[in-house]
Amino acid sequence: MDLKLFGEVFVTLLVIVDPPGMLPIFLALTGPLPARDRNRAAWQAVALALGVIVIFAVAGQTLLAYLHVSLPALQAAGGLLLILVALELLTGKADDPTQQTTSNVALVPLGTPLLAGPGAIVATMLFVQRSGGPIDYLAIALAIVAVMVTVWLALRFSGVIVKVLRPGGIEVLTRIAGLLLAAIAVQLIADAIAAFVTHFITTR
Repeated sequence: MDLKLFGEVFVTLLVIVDPPGMLPIFLALTGPLPARDRNRAAWQAVALALGVIVIFAVAGQTLLAYLHVSLPALQAAGGLLLILVALELLTGKADDPTQQTTSNVALVPLGTPLLAGPGAIVATMLFVQRSGGPIDYLAIALAIVAVMVTVWLALRFSGVIVKVLRPGGIEVLTRIAGLLLAAIAVQLIADAIAAFVTHFITTR
């Protein structure tokens, strides 16, 4: 196995997914839930993210071409979705666990577009395009799995932080997470607009 490629993919995806940065958002969305539901949300989100990244790694270019969807369009869609979630966190609508189901929180926005977002998808597709054969594919696959295991461990043991923060701290963290999530969403949309403008200028 190509250990250099494994390390490159692992570090790249780990930086993009950013487990420490995910923790405030994860706790904001699942903090009020029982520990069992929070743990279930963690593995469901990671499982979905793994599935999405693998699908796009295998058939991403074909799928986007068939749907006539560009990568900037996918990026902008993810940004718009994150804005909706950020507004819920900032206005307090996400605080009541009775208004949301754990599976929905795990799938959207945790699984996608936060964990399996445009950055992770595009990076994986580029690594696959550059690979030279089955050995490289194996290195990429193992790196993706290693990243997802790392993320799961971070989310799985986030309950310690919940016990320390208490409900008041979780509420403050929720507002901060909403602000950070809004900033991430705006950056995604801005990058997508820049890509559209660049494409328009270069094609004229």
